[in-house]
Amino acid sequence: MQQFNFKANTFIIVIVLIIIFGTSCRTNEDKTTNVKPEDNRFTKVVLATNLDEPMQFELMNDGRVLFVERKGKVKVYNPSTKQVTTIADFPVSVGYYSKTGEEVSPIGEDGMQGVVLDPKFEQNHWLYLFYTPKEGTTTILARFSWEGDSINRTSKKILLEVPNHRESCCHLGGGMVFDANNNLYLSTGDNTNNGPSGFPNIDERPGEVNHDSQRSSGNTNDFRGKILRIHPEDNGSYTIPKGNLFPVGTAKTLPEIYTMGNRNPYRLSIDSKTNYLYWGEVGPGGIVDSVGRGPKSYDEFNQARKAGNFGWPFAAGNNQAYWHYDFANHSPREKFDTAHPVNSSPNNTGLKELPPSQPALIWYPQIFSPEFPLLGTGSASAMGGPVYRMADFKKAVRPFPSYYEGKWFITDWTRGWIMAVTMDDNGNYKSLEQFMPELQIQGPNDMGFGPDGDLYVLQYGRGPYVINSEAQLFKIEYNKGNRVPVVKIAANKKAGAVPLQINFSSAGTRDYDNDPLRYKWEVISNGKVTQTFDKANPVVTFSDAGVYQVHLTVSDASDGKESQSMEIIAGNEPPLVTLDFQGSNTSFFFPDSIMRYSVNVSDKEDGSLADKKIDPSKIKFTIDFLSGGLNSIESTKAEDPATEGMPVQFATQLMQNSDCKSCHIEDKRAIGPSFLEVASKYKNDTGAINYLSKKIRSGGSGVWGTMAMPPHTNISENDANKIVTYIIGLVKNDVNKTLPLKGQYKTTLPPGERSVTGNFIFRAAYTDKGTTVSQPQTSVSVAVLRNQVVPVISLDTLNNVDVNPEIFKTRSSIIPKGPGSLFGLFKIDLTGINQIEFAATALQIANANSAGTIEIRIDSSTGEVIGHTAEIIPSKGEENFYKAPDSRVRAMIKETRGIHDIYFIVRKSGVSNNRMRVRDIKFNQVATE
Repeated sequence: MQQFNFKANTFIIVIVLIIIFGTSCRTNEDKTTNVKPEDNRFTKVVLATNLDEPMQFELMNDGRVLFVERKGKVKVYNPSTKQVTTIADFPVSVGYYSKTGEEVSPIGEDGMQGVVLDPKFEQNHWLYLFYTPKEGTTTILARFSWEGDSINRTSKKILLEVPNHRESCCHLGGGMVFDANNNLYLSTGDNTNNGPSGFPNIDERPGEVNHDSQRSSGNTNDFRGKILRIHPEDNGSYTIPKGNLFPVGTAKTLPEIYTMGNRNPYRLSIDSKTNYLYWGEVGPGGIVDSVGRGPKSYDEFNQARKAGNFGWPFAAGNNQAYWHYDFANHSPREKFDTAHPVNSSPNNTGLKELPPSQPALIWYPQIFSPEFPLLGTGSASAMGGPVYRMADFKKAVRPFPSYYEGKWFITDWTRGWIMAVTMDDNGNYKSLEQFMPELQIQGPNDMGFGPDGDLYVLQYGRGPYVINSEAQLFKIEYNKGNRVPVVKIAANKKAGAVPLQINFSSAGTRDYDNDPLRYKWEVISNGKVTQTFDKANPVVTFSDAGVYQVHLTVSDASDGKESQSMEIIAGNEPPLVTLDFQGSNTSFFFPDSIMRYSVNVSDKEDGSLADKKIDPSKIKFTIDFLSGGLNSIESTKAEDPATEGMPVQFATQLMQNSDCKSCHIEDKRAIGPSFLEVASKYKNDTGAINYLSKKIRSGGSGVWGTMAMPPHTNISENDANKIVTYIIGLVKNDVNKTLPLKGQYKTTLPPGERSVTGNFIFRAAYTDKGTTVSQPQTSVSVAVLRNQVVPVISLDTLNNVDVNPEIFKTRSSIIPKGPGSLFGLFKIDLTGINQIEFAATALQIANANSAGTIEIRIDSSTGEVIGHTAEIIPSKGEENFYKAPDSRVRAMIKETRGIHDIYFIVRKSGVSNNRMRVRDIKFNQVATE
């Protein structure tokens, strides 16, 4: 009996241990799934470029990618040959047409919209295309056979014909996807011109039928503004699956409708686990709420767990209702009822009483979204994307990690980000995060996971209707194993007279797996390797004139390799360009002060400005003010030719950092007018700069069409002026004006400029004449003068301090934790500075009279003391630190010239242990007796 008890107890202990350790293992596994992979484990791989308006793609089991272009071509990318071939070219409508059928513009939204492969493609070779034929009044869904290297046109089977009025219109949808039951979903747009001011166009006046979305999206008897669901049959017909919005035989309805109330649903996807349908929905473009009209425009990301009505044109966003509007009398009528929407339009051929409107899963306007702040601001075009399920990629060579299980990958055409949306087990929204924040995307039109596990993206490029290198197919690979080194290559100079000695550097090269690294440097001339080195930072001498390629390959312990190259030009010493401020401070500007300057240029081969051998007209010199919001210093270091003046560089960088590029191109019309068109229209208008600057900041519509331009409140008035000045200068040929090479300049801030993060930029550039064996060289000298007030957000070093961030970063503050805490700035010119003041307030005031002092040292934290403040005293009567006004605490400093690192160290007062808050530091030049 005792033996039995021992065995029984042992068995119980073993079971308990199994449960404990099993639970522990599962817990660790679950923790692994919740760890976000590092961004450096993902790599963008470009597959094809210079495409012509690519629209949608399908991924094949053998790795090929089938895609369509709007002008009618069907193409295939082959990973084995890395080539793109055309397998069909359909004659399609691509422009706008008059009521008599004549093409009035070659620019439109018609054309080849979508492609999808049959679920049994490997056996039947069928594919489905959604396109607008050259002739006719419909956009069709047709099935074809892919035979050999081409599509058999005679195999055409038309399944659906969707009405399409082609008079200056739009919104065709075109997304297609099959579900697990082989049902085909097709998205269609409302085929209606944009309404005024971004509200729905529901114009019921006679003759305005094509301006009424109630006839399409809100019509239960129309294919447009819907997501249709059908089951294709082998004979080219289709049947209706159960569960669509209206049962077969319901009067005034179409049984193919799965969702209605769509404006322009674009890319569709099915969650393979839940069978939920997901898509992006492009909004109308309005930027304000209006009583009597309705809410501002919202782009949407939607989820349909079953058939339903998603609101348009009666509601948008999270079910915010529009007003019924009387266009004849220009007055609002009743507000639509989202719970019981009624379509009373005379253009409606379907039911009047509609299903209740469903809210979007995610909705966001063109201005800041308090619900979804991560989505940003500006123009928007929600595209959608795939829901990731690991079970779909059991044989994939590079599946994405389990962290992304069940997440919906979404993208926006104009904003160019990819977000990963997290939902709970019931499909309810929980959160979103940006995927690969550093990834640059221009017009993503389609996105999906391939059989290899990679995330493929079809990118339309910047601006419609043009072929460009940004129109491309690329994929994002995940690397769960060894990561190849990240290689950085640099040199102390890139050109010079022979013999030319250069110090090369691999500083910044790193391996994220912390492997030991091997270095191989190769010097290549005329295709032949002339020198090799295995050091991390070799010194190389070039004895002969010529152009050399220097190639660095870095290998890790697993023989993973990565390379970088740079060009070296021997035989021509670059010119020396200098800016002389004649004793003025070179770190800060002081408002309305006079700065004397001169530009000097000398060149070993050309001579110098002083000996008059260099033509002054060949030197470009500009002074400009750049408002906060950009990295001003880095934006001026580009080694562009001397003909590229700073106004051009500033304007193009400002536009690059906004969404301007999504809608405008310099010389071609895109969504909006070209910059040349704008310049031609306003070149003689003296008030154009002020008018257009305000329009950039506040938004507007109606001048160039019905598409609204969103407001850009993040662009300062000064920066908007720069953009407009550059644009108008395109036709005046004055965008690169140069200033005298010697003179004086008054540092007056632009009107309305209040930011302390703006900089005055002095820039001089010269390109020499080159030599018989070496090409011309350009040298640029830049001086960046920052505001004398430095917010603590701009400090270079912090030690033992807390940071209190604010929405407006220049109002952020730091709180030193105690005596010895320090903060500082590097490479500061102290010439002419004799006083430093701090916006500083005592933190605790109830039990003491001081928060200590701030000591000022240069060159190191133990360097020479050049000054210190008096004790920082609390504001009298203030019992709440956060409401206390900033005290201006000043310190006179020892006369110090030249560039120094400067450290501010908190020292304990004899009567206090209190802490302080510091918001900014101001460098002053004050008159002394």
